[in-house]
Amino acid sequence: MFGNPEQMAQAMRQFADMLSAPQGSGPVNWDMAKNIARHSVVAGGDPSVMEGERRQIVEALSLADLWLNEATTLPSGVSTPQAWSRSEWIENTIPIWRKLCEPIAERMVETMGGAIGGSGLPPEAQQMAGPLLGMLKQMGGMMVGQQIGQAIGSLAREVIGTTDIGLPLSDTAALLPGGIASFSEGLEIPADEIRLYLALREAAHHRLFQHVPWLRSHLLGAVEEYARGITVDTSKLEEQIRGLDINNPQAIQEALSAGNLLKPEETERQKAALSRLETMLALVEGWVATVVDNAAQGKLPSAVALAETLRRRRATGGPAELTFGTLVGLELRPRRLREAAALWKALEEARGLDGRDAVWNHPDLMPTADDLDNPDAFVRGETTWDISQLEAKPEDGGASDGEGGDKGGEGAS
Repeated sequence: MFGNPEQMAQAMRQFADMLSAPQGSGPVNWDMAKNIARHSVVAGGDPSVMEGERRQIVEALSLADLWLNEATTLPSGVSTPQAWSRSEWIENTIPIWRKLCEPIAERMVETMGGAIGGSGLPPEAQQMAGPLLGMLKQMGGMMVGQQIGQAIGSLAREVIGTTDIGLPLSDTAALLPGGIASFSEGLEIPADEIRLYLALREAAHHRLFQHVPWLRSHLLGAVEEYARGITVDTSKLEEQIRGLDINNPQAIQEALSAGNLLKPEETERQKAALSRLETMLALVEGWVATVVDNAAQGKLPSAVALAETLRRRRATGGPAELTFGTLVGLELRPRRLREAAALWKALEEARGLDGRDAVWNHPDLMPTADDLDNPDAFVRGETTWDISQLEAKPEDGGASDGEGGDKGGEGAS
């Protein structure tokens, strides 16, 4: 390590980041994680967005948003369309990553601190070693922060926009020229068609996230609920740490890979959170696919081929699934996307655009996992709701009272 100036500089930079973490700032030094992610994308090449690229993307997002007016009753969610470099994507999405990752990071740091320095010591010795154990927890936080930074940096090299993982990572609709170029490799489709199709998907997601007031907190809350039920495999962690070569950064990175150490508790609460999240993500993606297909029909000749390319990308475990598994111990399964899309199309045929989109008015009105198995019953309205019984339209997630909030969570599962 000391013979390699680049590795030495990286180690000193990370150590300085660790020492600079303010007291009470949480289990992870997020400035350090962000720096690692940015260094990761810069090392692989992250040119600034040129004016011509910025103009192309802004025009594509604006045109896509205009086309969507004919395909959905939800109003525009695109106010200031932007084109970002990979570093800008990291900078603008870190606040949401922090919310998603901290439940897991806290467990990792606590367990790591005990495994490195506190396990096996009698209480008196642990008290005497208090300051040292505190430093070891800081080191654990640094290691977890490094893992998070590397994962976000890897994702930044492959994402196309702000909605690749199906969650609202930013309030701003934006596309990455570098991500579009990577996605376009090997496709014999005009670049402007690819750009416009991806802009349709980005703009459609933002219509949902901006104008369905309960959806954002519903999705992020389900991720947090699931993450809080994750435990750390202590015996495996201790085994990894005992064989650690501190002079080999790559070995440390692999040993502390969260995906190798995290395991879900098989509790009913855990299963309900996972089912709720998987179903809602499928419903979001299915609605977006339906709306985009309608908006592109007759305008983009390659829309069908591009939709299939995206489905294959998701089905084979794209960057979103891999990164999610690393950061929160959760594997996003795409198996229900086709069923969700079929349900939205059937709703549109039976009730029109107004009836289809009105389902988003309240979480209690949303299809359940069982409805994805039997969409005809849901479309026929065999389960009816008296909307007048709902006291108020939720503004910031959940129903208007505690009982309705619970029912909404169950309905989405």
